[in-house]
Amino acid sequence: MRILLHICCGPCALYPLRTLRSAGHDVTGFFYNHNIHPYQEYARRRDAAVDMARQEQLPLIMHDDYDLEGFLSNVAAEPDKRCSYCYASRLRITAQVAAEQGFDTFTAALLYSRYQKHDEIRQLGEEIGREYGVAFHYEDFRSGWQEGIRLSKELGLYRQQYCGCIYSEKDRYLPKAQAE
Repeated sequence: MRILLHICCGPCALYPLRTLRSAGHDVTGFFYNHNIHPYQEYARRRDAAVDMARQEQLPLIMHDDYDLEGFLSNVAAEPDKRCSYCYASRLRITAQVAAEQGFDTFTAALLYSRYQKHDEIRQLGEEIGREYGVAFHYEDFRSGWQEGIRLSKELGLYRQQYCGCIYSEKDRYLPKAQAE
C-alpha cells in the first residue's frame, strides 16, 4: 500500500515508519503541524522531521504553515477541547493530500504516543477518511515507545519535552502549585 504518514515530529515518526516499511508498505511523510508553539519550537520540530526524513530516505511533503492565530482562534474559547481540534485539523489536511495525490491510505505518527487519545484519533481518522474517500490505517504503535526513543537518540534528533501547543507547554513547565 502507498501510505501517507502524518508526522508530528521526527522522533515520533521513526517507529511507525520502520514498522510500516517492514510490512512492505510504500510510505511518504507529511509534515503539517499548525499546533506547535512557540515558533522556535515549531522550527526545531520541522527541522528534526526534515533531518529524520533525510536520514531514513523518506519522501516528505511539507506543509510549512506556522499559524498561531488560526490555531488559537479555534481553541481559545475551550482549551480543554484543544486536542480534538488538533487531531481533526491535522488528520483532515492529511486525508485531503492523500486523496489528491492518490495514496491508498493515510495514518499518523500520533498513534505512537502513549499520551494521545487513540480511540479518538482512530474514530476521527476513519470519519475523515470516508469524507475524502481514502482509508485511514489504524495501527497501535505504542509498543515501540522505547525503541523510538532509542532510535531518535541514535540519529541525534531533537526530542521535544511537550506535546506541541502552547497549552501543553504550560502544563509541562508551570509549577503545579502555580497552576492551581
